[in-house]
Amino acid sequence: MTTLRTLSGAALLALAAGGAAAQDYTMRLSHQFPPSHHTAERMVQFEKDVEAETGGRVDVQIFGAAQLFSPTQHHAAVASGEIESAIILNLQWGGTVPEMSVTLIPYLMTSPQAQKAFIGSEAAAMLDAKMREVGVQNIAWVVDTNDLIFTSANAPLETPADFEGIKIRGLTPLFNEGLEALGATPVNMPGSETYQALQTGVIDAGVTGVAAAYSRKFYEVQKFGTATPMFLAFDNLVVNPAWWEGLPDDVRAGIQRAADKAVESSIITRDGIDPAAIEDLTGAGMDARVLTDDQVAALRDVMQPAVREAFVEETGADGETLLELLGAN
Repeated sequence: MTTLRTLSGAALLALAAGGAAAQDYTMRLSHQFPPSHHTAERMVQFEKDVEAETGGRVDVQIFGAAQLFSPTQHHAAVASGEIESAIILNLQWGGTVPEMSVTLIPYLMTSPQAQKAFIGSEAAAMLDAKMREVGVQNIAWVVDTNDLIFTSANAPLETPADFEGIKIRGLTPLFNEGLEALGATPVNMPGSETYQALQTGVIDAGVTGVAAAYSRKFYEVQKFGTATPMFLAFDNLVVNPAWWEGLPDDVRAGIQRAADKAVESSIITRDGIDPAAIEDLTGAGMDARVLTDDQVAALRDVMQPAVREAFVEETGADGETLLELLGAN
């Protein structure tokens, strides 16, 4: 018997298209996250909200866990119209839209106040326009995390000296400048590939959100975890512009309302690290802890200048404008 997991991406798309006759419109949505990831769960709710907001006229079909496209393929798949929508983690834009990395500058936008201020801001609109220039329409800044955890098999990573000489998962070329400033060697890879890289020793240490470390079961291959509210990562819900603009106004408005609900539910209101997320990891056997204020200051003083300098060098005047809009200059 053939299952969805054994079908190719093209076959999955054909199967999905054949099953969408009952609705007026189909919205195939691809993402990289496992079912237990908070954004994957949020997209399941988004599907229900779209149905309610459009009176059942839109069939949202979710393809999670990178079963349809890899994270690096999502931009091209949506821009070309091969699929209607996808989630693109803002740290995955790389050289395509380097300005997207502004939210990842260490300790620049970690507070709940900065997070709330960004949603709907002039800075967010500027980045929306950047995404539109490369062929996709962003309809939601879904908060992924405002925290980060460094994981290791050998010893906790708490001070700049602890990072010297280790191979660690990289995130973006710009953020990696901060890791290199600490003396580490970053190796870029998506979250979906990090578990195996840690398990096989391709890298020594991991970097991810605290909740993602639990949902991706890093505790099975990493003994230590040190958490800190280091940056603000978003999952951008992007759609194909031609498909989006071709929808009736009321249908488009219904989908947007559902997207807005996803954003609202994602906003983090607490300061610092969620204790429950740390308890999940410690309960699973990881020695997980939160960095102290002094430890945070030591990392910030090394990492932030290196990343900011690289950000401005790569993005030029637009980068300077973004920093000004975010009150960082």
